[in-house]
Amino acid sequence: MGAEFAEVKVVLDTNTVVSALLFPSGRLGRLRSLWTDGRARPLVSTATTNELIRVLAYPKFGLSEEEIQFALAAYLPFTETMDNRSAGRSRHARCRDADDQAFVDLAYSGEVDVLVSGDKDILDLAEKTSFPIETPREFLDRFR
Repeated sequence: MGAEFAEVKVVLDTNTVVSALLFPSGRLGRLRSLWTDGRARPLVSTATTNELIRVLAYPKFGLSEEEIQFALAAYLPFTETMDNRSAGRSRHARCRDADDQAFVDLAYSGEVDVLVSGDKDILDLAEKTSFPIETPREFLDRFR
């Protein structure tokens, strides 16, 4: 029998998810096994899911609608959706980039164990939140 492990409740920013989905043999590809085997439970909201869909449709990725749906099917069934109605009305840390605020709001609403991002605007909030903010590499190091 394998060792017991605690599931980590996490918010992954869009670039982190896209890298894991589209480049499975890349440095972030290992994230997929974390959500598929239940070691990490990503939280999503309507705003973060809509952004993921929008980014996957960027011409630079050249994905067909079917390929976008396939990518989403490799991620969304493993997530937990949070209602983020209080977003923007609370007094928690504010991100310089308004587009990134949805991830910070979701992390607060979902009372996550960690927010994972490579975005400087989010990383700069690390000392101002009630939860850790880690780079993808730092997060993956938890699972060595």
